[in-house]
Amino acid sequence: MSPSAVPAARPQPPGGERAGRRLALVGGSLGNLVEWYDWFVYASFAVYFADDFFPGSDSTAKLMNTAGIFAVGFLMRPVGGWLLGRAADRHGRKSALTLTVTMMSAAAVLIAVAPTYARAGYLGAGVLLLARLLQGMSIGGEYAASATYLTEASAPNRRGLGSSFQYVSMTCGQLLGLGILIVMQHTLSSAQLHSWGWRVPFLLGAVLAGVVLWLRRRLPETEAFTADARTAEAGGREQDGARGTLRSLWEHRRQALLVMALTLGGTVAYYTYTTYLTKYLIGSAGLAKNTATLVSFTALALFAAIQPLAGLLSDRIGRRPLLITFALGCTVGTYPLMTALGSASGYWSALGLSLVALVIVTGYTSINAAVKAELFPTRIRALGVALPYALANALFGGTAEYIALWFKNSGHESGFFWYVSGCALVSLVVYVLMPDTRNAVLSPEEARTEAAAAGAVR
Repeated sequence: MSPSAVPAARPQPPGGERAGRRLALVGGSLGNLVEWYDWFVYASFAVYFADDFFPGSDSTAKLMNTAGIFAVGFLMRPVGGWLLGRAADRHGRKSALTLTVTMMSAAAVLIAVAPTYARAGYLGAGVLLLARLLQGMSIGGEYAASATYLTEASAPNRRGLGSSFQYVSMTCGQLLGLGILIVMQHTLSSAQLHSWGWRVPFLLGAVLAGVVLWLRRRLPETEAFTADARTAEAGGREQDGARGTLRSLWEHRRQALLVMALTLGGTVAYYTYTTYLTKYLIGSAGLAKNTATLVSFTALALFAAIQPLAGLLSDRIGRRPLLITFALGCTVGTYPLMTALGSASGYWSALGLSLVALVIVTGYTSINAAVKAELFPTRIRALGVALPYALANALFGGTAEYIALWFKNSGHESGFFWYVSGCALVSLVVYVLMPDTRNAVLSPEEARTEAAAAGAVR
């Protein structure tokens, strides 16, 4: 069967199995939500705590410092991707998911109690940096563990739909942070937010992470990992020892490079139209902080709602058409969209333009987790997704906001628009040349189901 061929009809799983899959998807998604809430709330509240950790009167320079620490967190994502991806391939997706949320909870507490520059000089910025490094390790493993878990836990003909909930939960985590910010903007004064209010969401994140830790300890392991672990155990220590290793990843280096290349355009576009968007609307369009935050909140809510629709569409027509549509739209549309957003005069114009951008980005976000997981065999799947994805994010996603602010500070803000378009163009070439992964077989059970369906057709 060719990769893009329409798969034969598969027997439907029994009701109990379907209920188990739904429980796994819900449990995995809720944990992912809290992880990404803790990760993104830093960017959402940076405009309020930048003054606390860095001296001086240049507000753009202070934001660049906090954005720099945000980017440094991305440098630890490859380390976390390697360590936790290896753990997920050797000890199970569930154990890795439990470890990542524990690390994220500890990092949230550190940020919440970090001393200000006025009290401890640059010690507070050092605590902030340490917390972001810990968060970077956690999120580096979280992406791969959740992408692998959600993909493997889904029915074979619904993996696009199932994996789309990764960005649903990621975006809902960001929405939770923005929602808290909106409530606090309307209940606290600006002085209170700058003084102590920004610490509240980090304390809340630590509490939520504790709840999720309890939940994740009760999630079932995926059938794909369980079956592969049994096979490895039956094959002896040599076969088992190769699981989740860099040596095994090297054997799949072409797929790893493919993950980096297809991530490049998507991660730059995603961070441009999510974490950086609020700052851009405030600093370049001149919108009030409250208005810009509300624009981001509304746009992201609708963005989250369309992820499953796009994922379901990919289960019907394949992954490549959506990826190509995203990259083409981002390549030709970024400059006019960002230029128009920079001139937005109010809520509705900014919201409409933001939605156009995020609909384009959906072609990547809704299915990228499934595409990456479908490229690798089970014994190396989590590490194969984690390490190259984390490297691409460290180089391009984590630096997107800093590069945008650098262009702005140098007086050539439009240069960043061309940078985003160029990254999308590179990914467009990759999407055109790569095979469609929709029909990849991820487990022995899927292989048996495929064989039974093929026999029924004959």
